[in-house]
Amino acid sequence: MSNFLTCRQCGGPLGMDDRAIYKKLVNRGAEDFLCIGCLADYFQVPREEIEERIRYYRESGECTLFR
Repeated sequence: MSNFLTCRQCGGPLGMDDRAIYKKLVNRGAEDFLCIGCLADYFQVPREEIEERIRYYRESGECTLFR
């Protein structure tokens, strides 16, 4: 797998948070991903809601995807 991944919807570059939240909310074994913006569209929620979940998981320290 390449170190440079892109969103399968818009083609934008993906960061660690994009991949981690997709795995947490959609499919833990995923190998292709949606960026945060496209994931918000997928779930039909504001982008800020996805970003808040990322903060929650990171601050909780309990999810290994966000360490």
